[in-house]
Amino acid sequence: MVDVSRVQKELTECNRDREVSGVSIALHDGSTISHLTGTIAGPLGTPYEGGTFLIDIRLPGGYPFEPPKMQFITKVWHPNISSQSGAICLDILKDQWSPALTLKTALLSLQALLSAPAPDDPQDAVVAQQYLRDYSTFSATARYWTEAFAKSTSTGMEEKVQKLVEMGFPEDMVRSVLKSVNGDENMALEKLCSG
Repeated sequence: MVDVSRVQKELTECNRDREVSGVSIALHDGSTISHLTGTIAGPLGTPYEGGTFLIDIRLPGGYPFEPPKMQFITKVWHPNISSQSGAICLDILKDQWSPALTLKTALLSLQALLSAPAPDDPQDAVVAQQYLRDYSTFSATARYWTEAFAKSTSTGMEEKVQKLVEMGFPEDMVRSVLKSVNGDENMALEKLCSG
């Protein structure tokens, strides 16, 4: 069973300095404490700079003695993150996890991974090969994906809100759902349609 008091303490601690650390955690759709959404700011000086990346976090019953299950919700072009599923290749999320680590340290490790890819231990072989053989194309693609998927422009957001409202969904619900999926119109429509 998840240690609820520890998780609540971790959430408070993580969100206390989010402006400085660039990471935060919230309950996923206000659901149970075992399903969370992490947010990571793209590190400065990388192709991910200026992006906001959402992470799906699921805590197994054995947490903190078992690692959290994390995957990127926001699409990202990176050798250690699947461009298809968002699956992450990071040792502390697998065999190097320790109960001394926290959700905040895991998110900070993901942020560090964005700064320092490990293409020799890839999750996405295609991206890793591009990183190793043609770094300028990799960097341009990663920057493009950051612009396309990890940045929400307010004008683009208003157009998405308008489009979904015209489909008959209430505006406040549309705004809330779009925010929860970081402006991904297709994911928002899916959520709105499913209830």
